[in-house]
Amino acid sequence: MKEYWTALASLMGAFAFLQGVLHAVFPAELRAAVARLLGRLTRGLSPYCYFDVTEMDGMSTNEIYDAVQLYLSSTAAPASGARLSLSRPLNASSFTFGLAASDRVVDSFAGAAVTWEHVVAPRQGQGFSWRPLPEEKRRFTLRIRRGDRDKLLPAYLDHILAAAAEIRRRSQDRLLYTNARGGAMDARGLPWDPVPFKHPSTFDTLAMDPARKAAIMADLRDFAGGSAFYERTGRAWKRGYLLYGPPGTGKSSMIAAMANFLGYDVYDLELTEVGSNAELRKLLMKTTSKSIIVIEDIDCSVDLTNRAKPAPAPPRARPGIDGGIEQDGGAGAAARSITLSGLLNFTDGLWSCCGAERIFVFTTNHAEKLDPALLRSGRMDMHIFMSYCTFPALRILLRNYLGFQSDGELDGFAAGAKEIVRGLEEWVDAAEITPADVSEVLIKNRRSGKAEAMRELLGVLKDRAAGKRRGGAAAAETGKEAGGENEEEEEEKRALESPKEGKETAGIDGHDEVTEAKKQV
Repeated sequence: MKEYWTALASLMGAFAFLQGVLHAVFPAELRAAVARLLGRLTRGLSPYCYFDVTEMDGMSTNEIYDAVQLYLSSTAAPASGARLSLSRPLNASSFTFGLAASDRVVDSFAGAAVTWEHVVAPRQGQGFSWRPLPEEKRRFTLRIRRGDRDKLLPAYLDHILAAAAEIRRRSQDRLLYTNARGGAMDARGLPWDPVPFKHPSTFDTLAMDPARKAAIMADLRDFAGGSAFYERTGRAWKRGYLLYGPPGTGKSSMIAAMANFLGYDVYDLELTEVGSNAELRKLLMKTTSKSIIVIEDIDCSVDLTNRAKPAPAPPRARPGIDGGIEQDGGAGAAARSITLSGLLNFTDGLWSCCGAERIFVFTTNHAEKLDPALLRSGRMDMHIFMSYCTFPALRILLRNYLGFQSDGELDGFAAGAKEIVRGLEEWVDAAEITPADVSEVLIKNRRSGKAEAMRELLGVLKDRAAGKRRGGAAAAETGKEAGGENEEEEEEKRALESPKEGKETAGIDGHDEVTEAKKQV
């Protein structure tokens, strides 16, 4: 063993001596040139090519570095065996993973394998700088085969940027915007006021027929993934939905479910706060892509039932879109008001194409009051009737509020519980009750037990159905009485008019006789 260590020490001493001789004989410039030459020969013989993505691009952050970090956080799962760093950005709703220092992960794209390595090295001492740089130099090194270079670049990088943008959007809190300040700009130059959007409604909790919900979800899914389709067909990447039906049928819940399903922000546009078509266009330009623009109760917001020129409004002061004060009045008041033409251009004109992946949603209780030009395809592509509560929708509400999953749960309940369910199925259509009214009944009785709450709901349905029948019978009887009274009035009018007509005829004849006698004299 002693001889082994003696031989090793002699070898290391000889190596140190040779290294000292080389440093003394060959200058540093020559050694660097030889190292570069050997590196080129090695890279030329290697089947791989390498690309470095540094964290800093000069004095600014490299956008591709951040995108690769986010992208690898979704592909480099903890089960991959790589050492990952865990983080949660500010205002984010989920955690993200990243590669630790000097670790690597394998990815694939278009059938080709790629390898990412995260390289971290200490930064050399830097001089004076107004913007201090990080203490460590970080970069991602991409290794791909030479034969796959044309196939992967730049398509693979575009894929990473798009995936990172989607991850960033999904991880951040969604926002609900409103223009309730009259369209005036804030300190950031934006006319929209944002608040966090925390509505819990989803398609799973929405009280609607499952088949109709599946059709709406499929349409939304096709829209969100239809970038290539809209580009190929030359259509603007937008879609319009009209939600109409009686009050309380879930139109606002449908909008929240769409936003939660797609992960889009919501812009609640209040038309009464917009003074002109120009302001409407500017508000549209300040919306972002991947958003839902909502105009609720479109038939009640502004007068859009005809194309006639509106009458001049009384003078009033209002904040403008640029933050100034505008004075409406006189002949210019009509020009500073929203018209049907302006709203049509807002939804389907050239200005509606200024952003991609937008959804327009209009709600109304009376679709027949809207102008047909607003309802045509291209503006409102899909008309969704929010009807009264049906039995499939009622079962969803029973599941949401009472935890009722199936009829098998009623076996352990009070006697006649299954008959209650059959009664609900029988009476729900005749009652014409809205999901909001059903929800209120279930909320009031949620602590009484499932069977008792459903029994109370059945009583409400029967009472409403009976009231509907009595109302219909009373309306029919009123119609008959009104018809009989109208007939009596017509007979009286005819009776009164007959003598009058006789007198008028007699008067005319007498006047003719007197005139004839005068002529003879």
